[in-house]
Amino acid sequence: MNQYRVSVINGYICMNKVGFEQVLQMKKIPVFIVLTVAIIFLSVLAAAPIVNDTIAKKAANELAHFPLPNNTEFIESIYKAGKLVGNGNGMQYFGAILIKSELSLDELKEYYSEFANSEWKCIVKNQTNKDIGLIEHTKLTFKADIKGNNYYIVYSWGNNNTIFHELDIRGH
Repeated sequence: MNQYRVSVINGYICMNKVGFEQVLQMKKIPVFIVLTVAIIFLSVLAAAPIVNDTIAKKAANELAHFPLPNNTEFIESIYKAGKLVGNGNGMQYFGAILIKSELSLDELKEYYSEFANSEWKCIVKNQTNKDIGLIEHTKLTFKADIKGNNYYIVYSWGNNNTIFHELDIRGH
């Protein structure tokens, strides 16, 4: 089968026979475009978990950087991104710190309420073991040994309004 190139020269339509090398060159362009689009798409898919983990880590770091109340010790921080609680699809970003305090739960809630800018930030609950029971769809645990009833979890839910929350398979 012969291949022809159509061009317009001085207002005339010309058809020239195309050589084998020219045909190969023309076929390389669509392949290059398809490969470039595929690489960009795969790069975005690979970046989505990294971006989402960074958002969850930011939620934990924000809590860890708040000043501690008196008679309170920072133990550790933890974070997780994914479909963590509830039904349906969607990414969730969880960041938490474990503290040990001589203060009561109510005193800690009052203290951390000063830093909360929404109902999903700086939530304080008693923590009686390593397992974080708030997380339903995966197991998330603290590394520290929790002995006694004076350990507390302070946690926040992060937020992400970029396209990456839709592209991360962990949210589905």
